[in-house]
Amino acid sequence: MIPMTLAEIAAAVDGELIGGAQATDVADQADLVVDGSVETDSRLVAPGSVFFALPGEVTDGRRFVPAATEAGAALVVTPERVETTAPQIVVADGYAALAALAHDVVARVRASSADRVDADGRPAPLRVVGITGSNGKTSTKNMLATILATQGATIAPKGSFNNHVGAPISMLRITHDTRFLVVEMGASGTGHIAKLVSIAEPDVGVVLKVGLAHAGEFGGIEATQKAKSEMVTDLPETATALLNVDDDRVAAMRGLTRARVVGFGTSADADYRIAGIETDRTGTRFTLTGPAADQPGGTDHLGETADVRLAIIGEHHAMNASAALTVANLWGVPLATGAAALASMTRAERWRMEILPGGPEGVTVINDAYNASPDSTAAALRTLAQVVRPGERAVAVLGEMSELGEFATEEHDRLGRLVVRLGIGQLVVVGRGAMPIHQAATLEGSWDGESVFTEDVDEAVRTLQTMLRPGDVVLVKSSNSAGLRFLGDRLGGVTE
Repeated sequence: MIPMTLAEIAAAVDGELIGGAQATDVADQADLVVDGSVETDSRLVAPGSVFFALPGEVTDGRRFVPAATEAGAALVVTPERVETTAPQIVVADGYAALAALAHDVVARVRASSADRVDADGRPAPLRVVGITGSNGKTSTKNMLATILATQGATIAPKGSFNNHVGAPISMLRITHDTRFLVVEMGASGTGHIAKLVSIAEPDVGVVLKVGLAHAGEFGGIEATQKAKSEMVTDLPETATALLNVDDDRVAAMRGLTRARVVGFGTSADADYRIAGIETDRTGTRFTLTGPAADQPGGTDHLGETADVRLAIIGEHHAMNASAALTVANLWGVPLATGAAALASMTRAERWRMEILPGGPEGVTVINDAYNASPDSTAAALRTLAQVVRPGERAVAVLGEMSELGEFATEEHDRLGRLVVRLGIGQLVVVGRGAMPIHQAATLEGSWDGESVFTEDVDEAVRTLQTMLRPGDVVLVKSSNSAGLRFLGDRLGGVTE
């Protein structure tokens, strides 16, 4: 975090500063400067950190104040006064305080960088991008961070830090030297993305896709669309809304924003147009053409074209990469420069279409089981069908897609039928929640493949160990909660 005094932090979070054990008066510590990390997990606290003692569903952060203090926390922010030797700021709402501090810090860095220039004398203020979508947020975030890091100091979330806690924590990692802040914005209900947008105030807001991920929490596709549209509805005229125009629900957001709108996709009306997508086991290839410099956002005179070569498999990653390339291009990074940076990536993220090296001899394992939705699972299955070579067998190991609510049975059933339609040779279904996939596949009379149902990961591993043969290409896909990412690691010989 940027250096701030305890008094400044207290003002930012609208809290009461209480001095630590060594202070005879609060004023003794009001001018104490803190510049360590901001943490909500006491296990991550280091000397100089700020510890937010937040209430949780299972436990209460106040229980861990002694541990945080022992680890060297310089400040504790808490909704109720606690016994601690460290200075503390008592606030009405810990989550609101975390958001307020993140907003204040981003605003301070914006102000301090307003007149900053780069080595060539060009303006170099802090630039902020927010990314949302039912699928692809984390991969796009990682791709964009990879590109922007070639241009200057870049901060992006670790993993999928994209909720009301993780996103502000990521924002608070910026310093006065930060050039680019990439914020992944997830949601499980209406108003969540709007809140994150109000904290970060993005210069560019990206919407990748509207799908059925978390549909059970949102209440359906229409509610999901409304929630994702919060990314662009409050953007000012000076900002840019970057929309996937191949998705009709995303493209419809064009009419909901005051911001400048730029579209990307394969459609003819895309400002940044994708063409020639190819994917195989070595990666994904496509071309991206942007508008000419004198026609920003226009489609009549398309200009710069870049050949993009990803070491990441899956046609859907062409969309993610194009979103990243477009954001960087809007900020002055040539498409070819961005494409060269993306060529260095060996994977989008751990457990996301990750080809594992240590599987059984002659067997290729693709571990894509960090998360799953109907759209992302369908995309992964299509990729599996595409990368299998003549004489090889496609094997799909599928677990439950969580958070689908009333849509769960229908969407799992749909995937079972897709497995058949794609000609996947062997299906292994893991867990009762995924049973409709197995049932739907076995009911399709036209299929010459086979489906096996297993109760849990251990049974699935034993089944696969006897079933797999050289030439098999195995896709492992499920939501995080199903635990199949560890099954994929076991099959692929990963022990980390």
